[in-house]
Amino acid sequence: MKKTVDVAVPIGPVHPCWKEPIRIKCATKGEQVLSAEVELGYMKKGIERIMQGRPWQEVMFLAERVCGICSVVHNMVFIETMEAISGIEPAERAAFLRVIVNELDRMQSHLIANFSYCYTIEHETLGMYLLNEREHVMDLLERITGNRVNTAYMIPGGVRYDLRPDDADAVKATLDLLEKNITRYMGIFESGPMIALRSRGVGVLTKEDALRAHAVGPTARASGISVDLRSKHPTYRKLGFEPVVRTECDNYARIMVRFGELFQSIGLIRRALAMMPEGPVRGGGICKGGEVRYSGEAPRGELTYVVKADRYGRVEEIAIQTPSIMNIDACAHYMLKGALSIADVTATFISSDPCVACTER
Repeated sequence: MKKTVDVAVPIGPVHPCWKEPIRIKCATKGEQVLSAEVELGYMKKGIERIMQGRPWQEVMFLAERVCGICSVVHNMVFIETMEAISGIEPAERAAFLRVIVNELDRMQSHLIANFSYCYTIEHETLGMYLLNEREHVMDLLERITGNRVNTAYMIPGGVRYDLRPDDADAVKATLDLLEKNITRYMGIFESGPMIALRSRGVGVLTKEDALRAHAVGPTARASGISVDLRSKHPTYRKLGFEPVVRTECDNYARIMVRFGELFQSIGLIRRALAMMPEGPVRGGGICKGGEVRYSGEAPRGELTYVVKADRYGRVEEIAIQTPSIMNIDACAHYMLKGALSIADVTATFISSDPCVACTER
């Protein structure tokens, strides 16, 4: 009797749809994916080891080089960790400026994530539209902080630079343009029949499976889990923050959550500009010794820094837990298991917005 032979299909580590190198090994039977395993280890930097023994002034710059796509939140979470260790309260105006810059960074990250997905399912026109909108956001980051990627904008007790009136006007005008354009592009995504075929009901991650895999960020919120650490942040609570949640649990839902969060970020920035008090942007304070575990909401989910510093502010020990490792695991063991076509593997993996640079550090 002839036996059907299952085939192992490797995807990556170099693939036209990957932003970074990673390998997915799929066990298949015909077109169906029986199981998948992710192979990491292609870009480890050892950055946590490099941070040890260095003063916080150097670690601050290293932190935002963990990842280029979400560098601002690494800067913010590390600085807020040092503030928690040292009992430093940021200046009130600076707290609102941090929200503005952090949400701009979230917007550019979500735009490149949704671009990557559209590119993967071969809707290159929509992908390029989204990538063009990201450039407007990057221009705002450069205008406010002085740089597009590695900004080093947050410092203990505040931020480096104040927001000038003409910069605030530029932010408002650009947000109006972004809101108009992204509304149109989200409509294209919602109504596109080819997008629906490649996205709806594909890469399903049920709420129960998301909880088992400890999925975080938009990946979890697309499966009905209403968890977002911004809800606990005092400045975000002043701005009336509410998480964006969907229940379709598929590729479509994950992209739509990011679209929803783009509009949410626009609203948060507008309210921050309107409510921001006058005053200094640097509250002062000296970094001290201690040990703290502190978490913040990165574009991909919960980002945690565990820092032990000596009395001079030198980092003796540091551990970073980034969100993508949980989402990559959720993708490999739940979203891809039983996929009807090997062609859906790349799109499903990209829908979880994996950040390999963060994961491997």
